[in-house]
Amino acid sequence: MAQNKKNNNNKMSREEAGQKGGNKTARNHDQEFYQDIGQKGGNATSKNHDQEFYEEIGQKGGETTSQKYDQEFYEEIGQKGGEKTSRNHDQEFYQDIGQKGGETTSRNHDQEFYEEIGKKGGRSRQQNNNNNNNS
Repeated sequence: MAQNKKNNNNKMSREEAGQKGGNKTARNHDQEFYQDIGQKGGNATSKNHDQEFYEEIGQKGGETTSQKYDQEFYEEIGQKGGEKTSRNHDQEFYQDIGQKGGETTSRNHDQEFYEEIGKKGGRSRQQNNNNNNNS
């Protein structure tokens, strides 16, 4: 801790000098500057790491976030994201991504998968109908 305080010669510590330099940089540069250096840093990082690295840090980040927030948080950000996406895209966009998703899903699953989800959907629908009729 003594290293963070000014030494006997009244010189700044590294922490103090870094803080001072950071404050000066923030005053002298705009958002575009920070976006540019962020992009450069991201490009350099992507050259030095493989997919496994990103999967691992994504997993860790996801776990940390899920421990920190509750279901209501995810519902709220999902709602906001959905609303923003719907404002920014037209019907053709959704048709396109729906088709791509369907093609990918059909390549990754066999007939048994579709039979199973069809049965689950049928049972759920039947249960909903029964609940509505009993109300």
